[in-house]
Amino acid sequence: MILDLIALDNSSKVWIYQSDKEFTYDELDDAREFISNFLNDWTAHSAELDSYGNIFHKRFLAFFVDESRAHASGCSIDTSVRFVEALGKKMNKDFFDRMTYAYMDDEEEIHTIHHNELPAAYSSGKVTDQTFFFNNLVKTKGDFLKNWIRPLDESWQKRFV
Repeated sequence: MILDLIALDNSSKVWIYQSDKEFTYDELDDAREFISNFLNDWTAHSAELDSYGNIFHKRFLAFFVDESRAHASGCSIDTSVRFVEALGKKMNKDFFDRMTYAYMDDEEEIHTIHHNELPAAYSSGKVTDQTFFFNNLVKTKGDFLKNWIRPLDESWQKRFV
């Protein structure tokens, strides 16, 4: 069952997929319809999942599941990954490049940088300790709300500069 994000407990699990390209507004409308249809049918061992999904900042697809009623099983998680793969093909987006990090500049524009380019960008001042980076490894809604976007000096990416 699709719920509003605010209705889900802060302990709800989250999975975040970063697109290699921003969605256009038309693509967002289409993608959100696909996401809604997927979530309406998403189950774990025939049990409805209390879930929410959306695209944030025109780039990040996130699924949330409140497991107080039904746990997301391995099979249901596999189903969501297959959905993300299919959505990526349909929308010409890559959601599985884990070597590219996203950050926000001073004008709140989102950029991506490959893992190997981060040290040079840091040395040149293109990114600094105060540049906000996205932590797509957060595990819960509460962590998403508090720690998804952090300054570089408070992020796990800092070890690569």
